[in-house]
Amino acid sequence: MLLVSVEAGTGGALVRRVRLPNDRRTPAAARALVRSVLEEAGLDALLNEALLLTTELSTNAVVHANTELDIEVAADHEGLTVTVTDFAPGPVEQLAVGPRNDSVDIGEVAERGRGLLLVDHFASRWGTVHEGTGKGVWFRLEGRTSGNSVASAVPTGASPEADLPSVGALAALLEVDPERSTEEGLADFALELLSRLARLTGAAGGVVRLDRGDGTGRQIMARYGRAPRDDAATIRVGLNVQRPYAGELELDASPDGYGHPLASIVAERLSLHLENDRLRRADLRRQTWLTFLAEASELLAQSLDVNLTMALIPQLVVPRLGQWCAVHTTDAWGRLQLAAATHADEAAVAELHARLAESGPDSVLARLEEASRLGTQVMFGAPADGFAVPLVARGQRLGTLAVGRHHRHRHDADEVAVLEDVARRAALAIDNARIHDERRKVARTLQASLLPPALPHVDGVGFAAEYVPTGSEVGGDFYDVVPGPSADGWVVVVGDVSGKGVQAATVTGLVRDVIRILVDDGKPMTEILCRVNRTLVQRGGGRYCTLAMASVTQQKDGTLAVCLHLAGHDRAVLVRADGKTSFVGEGGTALGLLETISSPDELVTLGPGDSLIFYTDGVTERRRGRELFGTARLREAAAPLAGYPADVMAARLRSTTINFSVEEPRDDIAILVLRNDA
Repeated sequence: MLLVSVEAGTGGALVRRVRLPNDRRTPAAARALVRSVLEEAGLDALLNEALLLTTELSTNAVVHANTELDIEVAADHEGLTVTVTDFAPGPVEQLAVGPRNDSVDIGEVAERGRGLLLVDHFASRWGTVHEGTGKGVWFRLEGRTSGNSVASAVPTGASPEADLPSVGALAALLEVDPERSTEEGLADFALELLSRLARLTGAAGGVVRLDRGDGTGRQIMARYGRAPRDDAATIRVGLNVQRPYAGELELDASPDGYGHPLASIVAERLSLHLENDRLRRADLRRQTWLTFLAEASELLAQSLDVNLTMALIPQLVVPRLGQWCAVHTTDAWGRLQLAAATHADEAAVAELHARLAESGPDSVLARLEEASRLGTQVMFGAPADGFAVPLVARGQRLGTLAVGRHHRHRHDADEVAVLEDVARRAALAIDNARIHDERRKVARTLQASLLPPALPHVDGVGFAAEYVPTGSEVGGDFYDVVPGPSADGWVVVVGDVSGKGVQAATVTGLVRDVIRILVDDGKPMTEILCRVNRTLVQRGGGRYCTLAMASVTQQKDGTLAVCLHLAGHDRAVLVRADGKTSFVGEGGTALGLLETISSPDELVTLGPGDSLIFYTDGVTERRRGRELFGTARLREAAAPLAGYPADVMAARLRSTTINFSVEEPRDDIAILVLRNDA
C-alpha cells in the first residue's frame, strides 16, 4: 500500500512524501514520484541525475534494509532534495555532510561505499538522517544555473565524454527491468544488463554464472561478447544472493577506473531480481510439497490394510524424494523386519534387498536399529548413502523409514523436513491399519461365536448357510439350526438385531441363547417368540430384532412339514423341484418394540427336491448406486437353482448378491437354505 502526502513548503516549495513496500517494483515507483515532482516544479534539467540517484538509493534500501521505505521529495526554484529512509535496526555509516565530489575518476571514491558511490559523485550535497524509527540518506541537486552540473565535476582541461559515462547512460543502465519473472526473462534481463555494462566500460565481453543449488552446479546465465580470459586481469563481483543460490559476474575489463564500481552496481541490481526469483521458486516448491503431502495423506488414508499401506509408502517416496526407500517394522520382540522396499532402477531391487539384509556393526540394518532404538534420524554412508527416520505413532515406535539420496543431488533442508513429515503420516497410517486389522479380527472372532460352528447333517434334509460380515464391527445378523424335542424335528432361525457393535452382539447372543433354552424345554413356537420379545423389552437396551423361525419335521411319506413364523422379517423364498418360486410367510410384529406381539404361522410342505431360502436384509438391500438388489432379483436368482444341493444354492446366491455391485457390502449378509433331499 502506498501512503502519499503532498504539502506546500515555505517559499512555494513542493514537498511530497511516499511510503513504499519492500518490493522489486519500488525503485520504479520512486522514479515515477521524482519525475512527477520535477515536471510540476519545472526542473526537467535535473531529470537524469535525479532518477539515477533515486534508483540507486531505493534499490539499496530494498536489497540491504529489507523493510518498507519512506521517500520525501522537496523541490523549489533552485533545485531538488530527495530523502530515502528505511526502518532496519542498527547504525548507519557515519558520513558527514560535505560538498560535491570533484574527482574525475569515480574509482577513487569507491572506498566510501558502493551504495553511496553515485550519490557522492553527482549530488551537490548529501548526508545522512537519524530518526527514532529509521535512518536514511538525502541528496541535493542544484539547478543548472548554479554551475553544479556533471561537467563541473571535471577539472579544467578534462574531457568528461572521454573519461566518464554520461548520466543518461548510467540512468539507462539502472532503469532496465526484466519483462517477466521467469527463468528465460531473468536470463534476458541479465544479458541486457551485461551488454549495457560492457558497452559502458568498454569491456570485450562478460559472463554471469549462477548456481541455483539444484544439483546442476554453476551454470552460465548470460554471456556477452567473448568469454573473459583466464590469463587476463578481469573484474569479478559476487552476486549478493542467499543460499542455495550462489553466483558471480565476470567482466573482461581492467579492474582499474570506474569499471569495478559499475559492475558492483549491476551485480546488486541483478542480485535483487535473483533474490525475488529464489523466493518465488521457494514459494512454489513449498506449495508443491504441501500438495504432495496432502495427496500422500489421502492415499495412505484410503487403505486400512497393513500390508498394502506399507507397500504404498516406498512408492510415494521413490523417485521424487530418493533413489530408493525401505520400510522396516518391529516385531513382537522389537526386531526390525523388512516390510517393503523399492528402487528407482528396477534392476537394482535385488541388490537393495541383499544390502538391507546384511548384518554387522557397519551395515545399514545396524544403523536402522539405532534409529529405531534412539528414535532419532541417523545417516549412513556409501554404498547405501542416505538416512533413516523412525516411524513413531501415538508414542509407539513402529519401525524405520530409510531413504537413499540421488547420485547427483543431496537432500536439502526442505526435502528432509518433507521426508520426516511423510514418516509421521506413514506411521499413523500403519498404526491405523493395525488397529483396524485388530478390530476386524476381534469382530470376526466375536461374530463367529454368535454363529453355530457347523450345521447338523441329517439324512434326507439339507442345511446350508452363507455369512458375509462387513466392516470392523460386529453385525446383528445371525442364524441357527436347533434340534427339536423329538428326534425328527429341528428349529431353523434367521434373525437380525438392530445396530452394530458390541451392544448389538450382546443382544444377538441373548436372543440366540434364549431361543436354544426354550427349544430344549419343548416350548411351542408362539411362546418362544413371546418370551424373546419380553426379554428384549426388559433387557434389550432399546434394540429390536426381526426373526424368521420355522419348525421342521420329517414326515413318513418323505415330505418335510414346516411351520413358519415371521416376526417382522422378510418372507422366505420357496423353490419347488420344478423351478417354480414363490414367497411364503405372513408378517408379524418385530420383537422388542411392543409389550405384546402378533405372530401368525404358515404351514409349508416341502416335497423331495423342494427348498426354502431364508435371508436377512443385507441381501435385498445390496446397493448399486441408487438401485437395490431387491426381492424380485432374489427370486429370479433362486429359480435356476432348483435341483442343486443346499450348499450349492447358498453359495450361488451369495455370489450373485455380492457381484451385483462393485461396492463393499454395507450390511452383513446371511443366507440359510433348507432342502428336502429325500
